[in-house]
Amino acid sequence: MKLGIVGLPNVGKSTLFNALSGAKAEAANYPFCTIDPNVGVVTVPDERLEWLWDLYHPKKFTPAVIEFVDIAGLVKGASKGEGLGNKFLSNIRGTDAIIHVVRCFDDPDIGHVEGSTDPLRDIEIIDTELIMADIEMAERRIDRAKKAAKGDKKFLKEAELFEQLVAHMNEGKPVRTFECSDEDREIIAISDLLTAKRVIYAANMDEQSICDLSSSSYFQKVKTFAEAEGSLALPVCAKLEADIAELDDEEEKAMFREESGITESGLSQLIRASYNLLGLISFLTAGSDECRAWTIKKGTRAPQAAGKIHSDFERGFIRAEVVSFEDLKTVSTLANARSQGLLRSEGKDYVMQDGDVVNFLFNV
Repeated sequence: MKLGIVGLPNVGKSTLFNALSGAKAEAANYPFCTIDPNVGVVTVPDERLEWLWDLYHPKKFTPAVIEFVDIAGLVKGASKGEGLGNKFLSNIRGTDAIIHVVRCFDDPDIGHVEGSTDPLRDIEIIDTELIMADIEMAERRIDRAKKAAKGDKKFLKEAELFEQLVAHMNEGKPVRTFECSDEDREIIAISDLLTAKRVIYAANMDEQSICDLSSSSYFQKVKTFAEAEGSLALPVCAKLEADIAELDDEEEKAMFREESGITESGLSQLIRASYNLLGLISFLTAGSDECRAWTIKKGTRAPQAAGKIHSDFERGFIRAEVVSFEDLKTVSTLANARSQGLLRSEGKDYVMQDGDVVNFLFNV
């Protein structure tokens, strides 16, 4: 999973990126200090996988990973190439979802590119630029479909769909809020439109407000906006998270969080929010050779999950031996799970569940 961290200049993007990834992106009080995107890869904490490690002591331990991409700050006119607009747009196309960092604090020592703190205005600036870029791309898609329709009338439906989508975007609305059939949604999904991506609004707050969310009118506005469009609003304090990330000792980090009134790290919150937003779950494979977590979409059937491991597993799928992690943990061993009837044999129609511990049987 690749998540792009975006926002206006000086809203705390690089500070948050540093806290999340442990990387050292430049964070400074001036626009465009991030020129090329910084990339940080982090492992997804999973207590289930750690338990399996203790059970099997495998040669290899492979958790799921998330790639964070810190993308250059966006300004008005980016869709027309202003600032680093073209570079920004090309970098964001390769991400699975967007973490939009929104400034929700006042600080006279940290300049704001628009001169004042207004999270909804800031969101609108970036949405507008992304929508304008999407309109341009959708109009090119319409032209191609109409030309193709001269030889195949089925393309007329595609042209009509994108004309409706352009009309929707011309009202200042992102693609993700466009209502259409599942079939049309699949067509749009492969069109590489920026505002079709799901969004987590990371409301970057000061240390006082993060402990009392009701006291921040900025955060409440972002939360209401996010809920209205089906996105998520996540309160964070990038500075505090960065300070905690500087500590080496885990106990010291936990103590710092407790003293600051934070019950969970920003990374853990963001990972959980990302999985929920994108409809992702993890299944597990375990043995003496390797214990590994695999990320799949909710609703994935067993053969397609097997294909995540290797295409031969999907092509020659016979069945899956499955036990839920909670059942396995209760009875301690796979042998006990088998003897007590907790290890199930599932066929091609089985829909994978979060925390399934699986052994795929195949023949090619």
